Amino acid sequence: MNIILRNLFVLVFTTSIYAGHHEGGNHMHGNTAEWEINAYTSAAPAFIGKHATVIGASGKVLREGTNGWRCEPFMPMPKDGFKHPHETAAACSDKNAVAWANAYKSNNKPELEGDGWIWMIHGDLGVDNFKPYTDGQKDAGHKHFIESGAHMMLMPKDPSSLDGQTTDYTTGAPYVMFKGTPYVHLMIPLEGYYDYQPESAPK
Repeated sequence: MNIILRNLFVLVFTTSIYAGHHEGGNHMHGNTAEWEINAYTSAAPAFIGKHATVIGASGKVLREGTNGWRCEPFMPMPKDGFKHPHETAAACSDKNAVAWANAYKSNNKPELEGDGWIWMIHGDLGVDNFKPYTDGQKDAGHKHFIESGAHMMLMPKDPSSLDGQTTDYTTGAPYVMFKGTPYVHLMIPLEGYYDYQPESAPK
């Protein structure tokens, strides 16, 4: 192989690796910090995500924010990294919703200063609408499992404020999840909510 062909081969080979690394954001040890920041912050509108603090899958702060919101994955990173933002169940939360999420993760009762809000434009990997801690268990036979597309959530300071709201997730209207538990909250479907479970969409 002459020097010109050899250099051309090296250029094409290294360029393809570089392009694949940045397009997919994956490599053998997980995702890059840049990929994580872009994936998690885009779970909210840009005017929120652009200025939010970002927590990586490792639990470390990837970027300090200025607006009081926090964007992070709700699922652990797989060995080979996330292939798509939907797999991260990325959420952007205000301070009250962060307190709610921390209580949920630690199996404690949420104590909020006020109602909390969460954006999840990439959706999540699903949960049984009446059973906390069934996250991502799509094939476990849960009767009321819903894998959500884009949505918002209202985490109430006073759980009783959601009394009387429907638990029916098949109408497209806001509905209550985890009714009768300390983790009750209001799901607010956005455009594309049923992309991952079209059989539950309004008929």
